[in-house]
Amino acid sequence: MSVLTAPPASTTSSTSAPLTAGKLPKWAPWALLAGSFVVSAAIFAVAAMGSSLADFNIVGTVIVGILLYMVLITVVSSIAESRRKAVDRLMTALVATAFLIALLPLISLLWTVVANGIERFDAEFFSSSMRNIIGDGGGIVHAIWGTLLITLTATIISVPIGLMTSIYLVEYGRGRIAKAITFFVDVMTGIPSIVAGLFIYAVFALIFRPGISMGFMGALALAVLMTPVVVRGSEELLRIVPNELREASYALGVPKWLTILKVVLPTSIAGITTSVMLAISRVIGETAPLLLTAGFTQSLNTNIFNGQMMTLPVFAYNQYMNQGTNPDASVARAWAAALTLILIVMVLNLLARLIAKLFAPKVTGR
Repeated sequence: MSVLTAPPASTTSSTSAPLTAGKLPKWAPWALLAGSFVVSAAIFAVAAMGSSLADFNIVGTVIVGILLYMVLITVVSSIAESRRKAVDRLMTALVATAFLIALLPLISLLWTVVANGIERFDAEFFSSSMRNIIGDGGGIVHAIWGTLLITLTATIISVPIGLMTSIYLVEYGRGRIAKAITFFVDVMTGIPSIVAGLFIYAVFALIFRPGISMGFMGALALAVLMTPVVVRGSEELLRIVPNELREASYALGVPKWLTILKVVLPTSIAGITTSVMLAISRVIGETAPLLLTAGFTQSLNTNIFNGQMMTLPVFAYNQYMNQGTNPDASVARAWAAALTLILIVMVLNLLARLIAKLFAPKVTGR
C-alpha cells in the first residue's frame, strides 16, 4: 500500500520571500524626487510672491527639495519595504548629494569661464600679441608660446629627476639616505609657489645681476614645484608593481637595471603618465613665481634664455589689474586667456591618456 506524502516545502522560496516582498517600483524614487522639488519650489514661490523672478531663491529650493526627498524616501521605503532598505536608500541619497555638492563648484566655474571667455575667441585673438595695443583688439599668441615653452622646459627638467628619484627610493634606497630624501620631498611638496620663485630669482641675481628675468628662470621655478609631485606619484605606482614580475625577470637572468627598464616601468607607465600630468596641471596655472622669474612682456618672445616671456596666468592677471583705456576689453581678454588655459590642460590630459594607452603592456587572453 503506497502512502502519498506531500513534497517538502522549498526552503529557498521561504527564506527569500521576506527579502523580495514589498519593493518600490523603479519610478517611485524619481517621482518622489520630482515631487520634492515641486513642493520646495512652491514654498519659495509663495515666499517670493510680489517680487521679481530674479529674486527667486534657486539654491534654497534645491537644498529644501533634497532634504524633503531624503525624508520622504526614508519614510516610504520603511513602510513599503523594510527598515534596512530605507537606510540603504537614505545613504544612497546622501552619497549622491555629496557628489553633486562637490560637482557644483566645478560646473559653475566652467560655465562662468566659458560664458565670459567665448566673446574673444576669434582669429585675431589667437594670431596677434598685445604689442602696441592699449584698447580693443590684441591677442594672446605670445602668452600661449610662453606657457608652452616654459612648461615644456620644466617638464623636461623635472620628470627625469623625479622618476629616477622614485626608482631609487623603491628599488635601491635603504637606510638614512632614503629617509632623508623622502623627508625633503615631503617638505618640498608643501612649499608655497612664491618661495620657489624667490629661490630661483635669488640664485640668478647672485650669479648674474639683480632684476634679471627670463623664461628659463620661470621653467626652473616650475620644475622645483613639479619634481616632488612626480616623485611621490611615481613612487607609489612603482611600489604596487607585483614583486612576482621582478622575481620572474631575475630568475631568467635579467639584471636589475634591465628589469626596471623592461618590466617595472612598462607595467606602471599609465599611472606614471597620469602622475606627470597632475604635476603639469599643478604648475601650468602658477602666477606668482612667473611674475618674479619670467616677468611679462607685450611682444612675442620664443627664446627662453633671453628676455622676459609672457604666460597665460600672468597675462590674465595683468589684463585684470591693468585695464587701460577700455576695461571691458581687458576683462574679456582675461576671461578668454583663462578659457584657453583650461582647454590646453584638457588637451594635455587627453594626450597623456592616449600615450598611456599606447605604451601600456598588452594583456592577451588565452
